[in-house]
Amino acid sequence: MRFSHILSTLVLVVSGVCGVDLSIKSEESIRNATALISSGLMDYYWGFDSGGTIGMFTNPYYWWEAGGAWGSMLEYSFLLENDTWHDTIMTAMLYQVGDNWDYIPLNQSTVEGNDDQAFWGIAALTACERNFTNPGDDEPQWLYLAQAVFNTMALRWDTEKCGGGLRWQIFQWNAGYDYKNSVSNAGLFHIGARLARFTGNETYVTWCEEIYDWMVGVNFLTQGDFWFVYDGASVEDNCSSVTKLQWSYNAGLMVSGCAYLYNHTEEKKWLTRTEKLVNGIQVFFDDDVMYEAACQGSGNCNNDQRSFKAYLSRFLGYTSILAPTTWSTIRPWIETSAKAAAGSCVGGYDGHTCGLNWTMNGWDGFYGLGEQMSALEVIQNLLIADRPAPYTASNGGSSTGDPAAGTQTTTTVDSPLSLGKGDTAGAAIITCIIGVSLISGGLWLVL
Repeated sequence: MRFSHILSTLVLVVSGVCGVDLSIKSEESIRNATALISSGLMDYYWGFDSGGTIGMFTNPYYWWEAGGAWGSMLEYSFLLENDTWHDTIMTAMLYQVGDNWDYIPLNQSTVEGNDDQAFWGIAALTACERNFTNPGDDEPQWLYLAQAVFNTMALRWDTEKCGGGLRWQIFQWNAGYDYKNSVSNAGLFHIGARLARFTGNETYVTWCEEIYDWMVGVNFLTQGDFWFVYDGASVEDNCSSVTKLQWSYNAGLMVSGCAYLYNHTEEKKWLTRTEKLVNGIQVFFDDDVMYEAACQGSGNCNNDQRSFKAYLSRFLGYTSILAPTTWSTIRPWIETSAKAAAGSCVGGYDGHTCGLNWTMNGWDGFYGLGEQMSALEVIQNLLIADRPAPYTASNGGSSTGDPAAGTQTTTTVDSPLSLGKGDTAGAAIITCIIGVSLISGGLWLVL
């Protein structure tokens, strides 16, 4: 169904710096609105400033959220067919890859968590699927980076506690190392699902099955009348006491991962799981307007949590395209939330600063990177059906990789991981990695 027919009655108002009202009845109006909001997002970028770091946003925004923001900007570039920020995105994402091309850069190498690395891997996957300009031959390719993130995370799969799963933190000296959380495991699941679809390598599907079953087994994902994704649990009691907080990005990672797997495998079980998770996601909507249920009502969302709606918006957009039976449920959420989000983008000195609480009639006084990202993502997803679905390597995706990416520098794994590039040896190599990691859960120490 084309955009113009769907939105014939939708009116979305954003006041710009010139006091112009932008009514979303046409693609041009969405283009104008998102240009203002994306510009506001990039006001928080630090890489332009003296003393700033390329790829990073201003304090107090952590490194992981920069990865999330570049994912937002990649989607903006594709959905709006706008290359304004092309060079900035390219430079930022390559600057932060790290010496081993696995998104463990030196400036994060002692504090980085599994979930942090995942969001940069997701940005690299977005570059793959949206056919963003490939880096030079002497630089890491987007697919390679995504595979390196997946492999280094998979090597940390820990069977010594809770029967499997990733810990929140990579390094044991960081607070949270004793906690296994959904976002780290859902991030690995999500990346694996997208790699399976992009490359056609079925070993990623095997990994996704393992992760999904583990999350159900420890009750991080419940399958009752409503399917919910909870926060996580401590390894100290073998993950027996689950923290039952629900965050929108966890649900988004899981539902879109299932939709990718359904689109790739065409297996009914993945469609059923997608539809059931969509049903549970209604807890993040109030009269079809998206909100962060665990913190927004009480007014205590932190800087991280204020960006979560961005990821849910993006992942619901993917889901609605890859699992079309979900369109009729998801589309009204996107349309109503986009209208409400735009109504919040009337604040600040520039007149298009976005707020947190979209159910308010106007700006609520909140502002920041997360608020801009969230409004941008939900509004630009109005165009999701008017652009090609995420590409794969067989239908237009041009990025190249290596199924052993990220493992060549692993000194404790003796396996033929230095074989030539290409997916021809991919299944055997990744299977080797899986086998070694499951036998020796202590490989979480390996970078």
